[in-house]
Amino acid sequence: MGGRWKTVIPPMISVFVLLGVWYGFSARLKPSRQFLLPPPHSLFTKAFSNSRAREEILSSLILTTELALVGLLIAVFLGVSLGLLMYRFGWLERASYPVLVALQAVPILAISPLMTVAFGYGFGSKCIVCVVISFFPIPTNLLLGLKSVEPSMHDLMTLHGAPWRTRIRKLALPNALPYLFTAFRISAGLSVIGAIVGEQFFQQGKPGLGQRLIQYRVLLEYERLYATLLVSSLLGISVYLFFTVLGKRLTYKWHASAS
Repeated sequence: MGGRWKTVIPPMISVFVLLGVWYGFSARLKPSRQFLLPPPHSLFTKAFSNSRAREEILSSLILTTELALVGLLIAVFLGVSLGLLMYRFGWLERASYPVLVALQAVPILAISPLMTVAFGYGFGSKCIVCVVISFFPIPTNLLLGLKSVEPSMHDLMTLHGAPWRTRIRKLALPNALPYLFTAFRISAGLSVIGAIVGEQFFQQGKPGLGQRLIQYRVLLEYERLYATLLVSSLLGISVYLFFTVLGKRLTYKWHASAS
């Protein structure tokens, strides 16, 4: 129980400090401008307790969750595949890294108009934005983990004549799991950001959280706007915690990072 309290209390203190800062800034605003930063309790009285607003936000949450998870799964599949290939073929690593860095550095909104020409304004274009934003950490962290095996362990595998598949399966990939789940946790938050950015640019179809943010800003419904931001953050935190728990389950017996 003591260990659980040590885990729970620090985040609770951070939340209370954040709420205190929020209340402080909201109280300092002039009454005519307080709608720009309403106090936290107004999110519940004017957004979550309002049945219409609650239904709008929850229905949009379902759409954004679907988009973020599909984009994240595609990014995981492509990232893990590319990371393994880069580890296996050195020439592919040297050829891919500049492209990965350039893809990460290019502003996604700059290439979004090109996506509309090729893929239209539908789910596919939004998913591509999500994949592009969340893809980069996965192959780079996986490659770092695969290359972090001690040389003596490779020498032992070579001494026993282990083929490449056995070396990957029993040595390099288990060693890379902590790095890989770190990448998954980073990409989990980025996938939510990518989903919201895609929804805000390709404003077609049923509104997700990204479209709701624009809608509430235009209508000056800032309580609903901040409530939508809060729900978006909780979505990212939920996916982050899922990969945290899964990573600890797979590595707690043998890796110090899971303790």
